[in-house]
Amino acid sequence: MSKLTDVFGENVFNEATMRERLPNETYKALKESLFNGTCLDISIAEIVAGAMKDWALEKGATHFAHWFQPMTGITAEKHDSFISPTDDGKVILEFSGKELIKGEPDASSFPNGGLRATFEARGYTAWDCTSPAFVKDEILCIPTAFCSYNGEALDKKTPLLRSMEVISQQSMRVLKTFGNTSSSKVITAVGPEQEYFLIDKKLHDKRLDLMLTGRTLFGAMPPKGQELDDHYFGSLKERVSSFMKELNIELWKLGISAKTQHNEVAPAQHELAPIYSTTNIATDHNQLIMEMMKKVALRHDLVCLLHEKPFKGVNGSGKHNNWSLGTDDGINLLNPGKTPHENAQFLIFLVATIQAVDEYSELLRLTAAVPGNDHRLGANEAPPAIISIFLGEQLTNILTAIENDQPLKSGNKKPMTIGVTVLPPLPKDSTDRNRTSPFAFTGNKFEFRMPPSSGSIAGPNFILNTVVADTLSKIADKLEKTDDFDNEIQLIIKDIMKNHKKIIFDGNNYSDEWVEEANKRGLSNIKNMVDSVKTFIDDKNVNVLEKFGVLSPKEVHARYEILLESYSKTINIEGLTALSMAKTEILPATIKFATTLAQSITTIKSTGMSVDTYAQETLLTKVSTLNGQLCKAITLLEDNIVIAQNSEDDYLKQAELNRDEVFTAMDKVRSYADQLESLCDSKVWPFPTYTDLLFRV
Repeated sequence: MSKLTDVFGENVFNEATMRERLPNETYKALKESLFNGTCLDISIAEIVAGAMKDWALEKGATHFAHWFQPMTGITAEKHDSFISPTDDGKVILEFSGKELIKGEPDASSFPNGGLRATFEARGYTAWDCTSPAFVKDEILCIPTAFCSYNGEALDKKTPLLRSMEVISQQSMRVLKTFGNTSSSKVITAVGPEQEYFLIDKKLHDKRLDLMLTGRTLFGAMPPKGQELDDHYFGSLKERVSSFMKELNIELWKLGISAKTQHNEVAPAQHELAPIYSTTNIATDHNQLIMEMMKKVALRHDLVCLLHEKPFKGVNGSGKHNNWSLGTDDGINLLNPGKTPHENAQFLIFLVATIQAVDEYSELLRLTAAVPGNDHRLGANEAPPAIISIFLGEQLTNILTAIENDQPLKSGNKKPMTIGVTVLPPLPKDSTDRNRTSPFAFTGNKFEFRMPPSSGSIAGPNFILNTVVADTLSKIADKLEKTDDFDNEIQLIIKDIMKNHKKIIFDGNNYSDEWVEEANKRGLSNIKNMVDSVKTFIDDKNVNVLEKFGVLSPKEVHARYEILLESYSKTINIEGLTALSMAKTEILPATIKFATTLAQSITTIKSTGMSVDTYAQETLLTKVSTLNGQLCKAITLLEDNIVIAQNSEDDYLKQAELNRDEVFTAMDKVRSYADQLESLCDSKVWPFPTYTDLLFRV
């Protein structure tokens, strides 16, 4: 392998490549367009397209594709060849500026939430020139936004890009009141930590549930799980190490700065974390990380599971979204600083985030709402479904002192005042970490720990950007009008703490006491996806998204329908898969085992010998009883699936039926099946067990 510095970004049409291959004037024009967010002139686009094509051909590319992120949650691409026929029966290789800037995939076959009829098929992809093109599988991939013929967003990227502009605009309004004349824009950056499982492919392929749903619908707990804490940060198994080495190389080639890798808590569970990137690039990179994990795993006869809870009884997987705010000239707005001016600026952006998270906690909870997360949130490996903020003792004391016009507990006798008093030093690790908090301040950034492992980080970040922008806009309104700047900042912090401190909690989020306390504080505890999706169309939530043009009411309602429909389809597939496995694999196996037991008893008794058959008879009774209960549970599940399917004209009703009836019936089927697994001869059990899946990698 060549040097790592040579490998990194070799398949990316990045800034260094553009600087090398584009004429100087073209490069400057492109950079100016990127910085200002303006449309690229078609003449410039033609030159860029030509250079991009030549570079891609040298990399072995034969086709190009507009690479986009529809509401399916995965990426999509339609491949077009570079070849263009000529009159003499040959071909030339072409790629125009028009093809670079805009594409036209069929929009009717992607989820659109009723934005258009099926026969209205036209859709457009538009080049996101802020995210570099790359070559993957001999295809030149061009990151794009995806919208309908009428301009409605049909993807994950479009609202994210809109939100990034909004938070930059509102942040700059606040910064200008502090006298900042050097910064031109504010950029959100993200470092998403990705958790995942690796299991043996041969074992995976023997389980219909893993193949069709990504999780185990059946499975008794093995004698050993994660209770010894011996997997976390443990030495890597050889197959896993080989997988990680190849994965890193493939990601580095794509310019993805994969940095950290290790074993996670559950057996067969692992984690990868990249270095921070601008939010839209980080979002694109995370999609590529998930895709590449699956591809590389197969090369090692492994399967990568990204489901939030593939195995009942051991930790599931999340995606920790580390979010920060900074200016284009290098100022981290969530860094406490060392002077009164920096302190005040930091505290304003801090309390703005506190207010936003409190006011729009239900929107943030929505960004973690996928069917798989219903199994994970609230268990002892993940935050509860209650949104709260961890600040640490030092910051909490400072804000409390300002709120109450009190001196700091450190012994300072004067009340805390902004613009006069210098805050005590706040080192990056000013407090211990709180792994139970769903939204924790971690020195100079916030870590949102609720997002699902299988989902796009576009959702959490476009919501976070928008709601913080809303609070910043209100703060800017006050600061732009005040004649007493320092006093106004003091009043803003006091007011926000008075009205929103209920969202701050530094204790154990896993405890029952916190659930009771949160209820007293009036904090929402939304435990499932369906109830979370209902809040999407609340007036307050629709209004804030419309206010800044991030999503129109029509786009919000479309996504509301898409989420409900997706939930129902997921549960329906799981229910049908559970039925198939129970009826065609589990029941035949357990009936066969019961028959063998009965024949054994008959054979022994026919000999006339006084042999005790208590063990066989007791086991036969247990197995036969459970078989009967399993049959009844299967019938109930079949009936409930039909009822839910017949409610397809009402998205909400169907989703509620799937949650309350189908999902509950699936649990009953599983309960009896898992008990039977623990009783039956392991040789007759029809598919690999948890012991096989978790410990035979």
